[in-house]
Amino acid sequence: MTEQVNRQILLASRPQGMPTEENFRFVESAIPSPTEGEVLVKTLYLSVDPYMRGRMNDAKSYVPPFALNEVISGGIVGEVVQSRTPDFAEGDIVVGNLGWQEYSIADKNQVRKIDSTIAPVTTALGVLGMPGLTAYFGLLYIGQPKEGETVVISGAAGAVGMIVGQIAKIKGCRVVGIAGSDEKNRYLVDELGFDEAINYKTTDNMKDALKKACPNGVDVYFDNVGGEISDAVMKLLNFNARIPLCGQISLYNLEKQDVGPRVQTQLLIKSAMMQGFIVSNYSAHFKEGATQLAQWVVEGKIKYTENIVEGFENIPKAFLGLFSGENLGKQLVKVAERTR
Repeated sequence: MTEQVNRQILLASRPQGMPTEENFRFVESAIPSPTEGEVLVKTLYLSVDPYMRGRMNDAKSYVPPFALNEVISGGIVGEVVQSRTPDFAEGDIVVGNLGWQEYSIADKNQVRKIDSTIAPVTTALGVLGMPGLTAYFGLLYIGQPKEGETVVISGAAGAVGMIVGQIAKIKGCRVVGIAGSDEKNRYLVDELGFDEAINYKTTDNMKDALKKACPNGVDVYFDNVGGEISDAVMKLLNFNARIPLCGQISLYNLEKQDVGPRVQTQLLIKSAMMQGFIVSNYSAHFKEGATQLAQWVVEGKIKYTENIVEGFENIPKAFLGLFSGENLGKQLVKVAERTR
């Protein structure tokens, strides 16, 4: 190894409202050495995800908050450069939840090998990883779309949303996406086969736009954003509608408690079901989801796009870009090239 230091990114302070680069601190440490049963992983690609914003708060949630002055963690694709276990060899490409750093020590159970013959290794952080599985289980296990139904997706041009829409098309549904630019919406319709796409930033009346795009109402609403967009969708729910509640990105950076229309009345009169979920709820079925997603990708039934930012030093910028809608598809940072 020619590198003498291990660059790391710590959570320096907890953000108030929208995070800034001042909330992160870069430090350097010695490159660690693995002990028995461990591997040293060189980070190649790193995932930034909206859920990480919640972990920056000192609040109880489904995962513990990031600790101040400690390395932030997330999805990593890396190369094994030293191995002290027969389970991995030097040169193996692995995926796991590791630190925002150039080198990480991982127990043999913390990472798994990637089969790079199926798809590029980056897909382990996107369509064949957490976002793809989130889309798969949220839509199929909670949304349960049926042929001919209408599925609406907010945050439709994100890593989860675009996969939700394509699975819904595979199931024979009418698919309406909501995203924040005409470019994104053209991609959803022209490339991914969505039936309609609405630009929430330029639409004067979201309810009217949704009525036009969903003449038969809404049977499944895959909610990634919450807020006023979701308020408008709720008014068009059909009887026995299903709402997989995946994210609320429009609310993550609010400094005051959000106050909006209450949804209980709509759920009641429409006999609708809203269910929040996290992908780990379905860990017992991950093999099923990963196998099916891979098959659809190989068959060309699911397309994907990745927005890859270059450079370890740009990780905070890539993360902050999630909240201004810069990314089309999965937001990744390329940290290094493979050694072999």
